[in-house]
Amino acid sequence: MKRNIVIAVVTAAALVGGGTATALAVAGDDDDSTSVTRTDDNRDDRGEDRSDDRDGDDDDGAVRAAAPGDVTAAEAITAALKHTPGTAVSAELDDGSWEVDVLAEGDTWHTVRIAPDSGKVLGAQKDDEDDAAEVRAALKGASVTAEDAAKAAAAKGTVVSVDLDDDGGDKGWEAETRASGGDARDWNVDPKTASVTPDRDDD
Repeated sequence: MKRNIVIAVVTAAALVGGGTATALAVAGDDDDSTSVTRTDDNRDDRGEDRSDDRDGDDDDGAVRAAAPGDVTAAEAITAALKHTPGTAVSAELDDGSWEVDVLAEGDTWHTVRIAPDSGKVLGAQKDDEDDAAEVRAALKGASVTAEDAAKAAAAKGTVVSVDLDDDGGDKGWEAETRASGGDARDWNVDPKTASVTPDRDDD
């Protein structure tokens, strides 16, 4: 009678950044067959490869997630105005890029998108806005630009938006900042003195 000997050797290796565990099973019988089974930690429970997930990039090359980058709000406004001259009325970090609204000559509106990591212009489009008269009235006598307001508010945290409030009696700049812990705060920036005060409506 022949004897069947089964020897199981399991070797686990943990690699930094996603290890790989490999199991070897050696069975000794009449034909001394050997089988090798590989288990890759880069596959999930469904057997799909997860190696690309660690890179944080989508297959379609989507723009990076919205977050304060190397380009400040003031720098984004400067880049937008260099591309599309006019009066910057707002700037917001949205959908992974800065969106700067510019009121150009002839009361035409443009939205200019700026890359938050390089300051390059990603695109620009003409918008159909009809409140040019209200904006120009709100800015009459103002010496503080959107860029100035963004710089002033930067003393309170990372500016993620700046916008002209042209409604009501308290016309001026509004800015939103994010602290290092992620807390958001709203501020009012005086259009003549650039003084920054907490927004009374900020909860």
